[in-house]
Amino acid sequence: MIMDAMPETRSPSPATTAHAGTLPDGVAPLPHLGVIRVAGVDAAAFLHGQLTQDFALLDDRHARLAALLTPKGRMLASFIGFKRGADEVLLVCPRDLLARTLKRLSMFVLRAKARLTDASEEFQLQGLTGSAASTLLPPDAAPWTLAQSGAASVVALYPADGQPRALWLAPAGTPAPQGAPLSTDLWLWSEVRSGVATVTAPVAEAFVPQMLNYESVGGVNFKKGCYPGQEVVARSQFRGAIKRRTYGVHAPQALEPGTEVFATHDAEQPVGLVVQAAPHPAGGFDALVAIQIAAAGEALQAGGVPLAVQPLPYALLEDI
Repeated sequence: MIMDAMPETRSPSPATTAHAGTLPDGVAPLPHLGVIRVAGVDAAAFLHGQLTQDFALLDDRHARLAALLTPKGRMLASFIGFKRGADEVLLVCPRDLLARTLKRLSMFVLRAKARLTDASEEFQLQGLTGSAASTLLPPDAAPWTLAQSGAASVVALYPADGQPRALWLAPAGTPAPQGAPLSTDLWLWSEVRSGVATVTAPVAEAFVPQMLNYESVGGVNFKKGCYPGQEVVARSQFRGAIKRRTYGVHAPQALEPGTEVFATHDAEQPVGLVVQAAPHPAGGFDALVAIQIAAAGEALQAGGVPLAVQPLPYALLEDI
């Protein structure tokens, strides 16, 4: 069944986690994600000219985190992309943006030998955590490593609180990988805890990639050729124009993507936006917020809910 939006955030069931506040081993369904298939001899070359990452050199051992931008460098959508055959690339993205993203990408195919289709119903997607992920990946697999497990493609993701995570994709009807069943909410929480943001409909066109730290988590290649918005991305990176970054926060109440963030001493001028949020197993909500760097040390609130800024789980490129 196709879902038009991200699952509603809600209080998690106590049965979804063995230890409150930790991410257990297991397998979670991902009905909020869909799949765009790009097939044809020019599939990789076409995507190389449209997205922020290098698809021309994509092989069968690596995946890509990438974004589609407006000419002004704003993120229309984000993807995890990988090869599923010699002339086939799959792009995994939120279903609430899939149709419009597919339409926009299709506008630029022109004479390229590439055909784009919505392949969401042909595949099933599962999120793997802990040993459920690590047993299907090479030892010490770095994020965006691609492995094969029978009919399934398995992509290593950024960990959450030290726990390995992976995206599992296989043809519809393939038996799910072994592991304790986890809720989608728990997976969404792990996404937030990983610090790697996903663009969904409420925040489409709100950010340039660096605002979501994409250059620091493998989402931007500064050495590749032109793509829409490239000049803005390069100028932001090399002229010191990055004024906003994504941070993790904890809140006592629910937060919604697209909600404006304010410094508590100034309720008139927003300092950023909530990017995504999920219920914390022990109570409250964790979220990713893209805010002005100068405001990161201030007391913050969103919709009247106080926010406690948390350390990033990875180093920013400028700090490496």
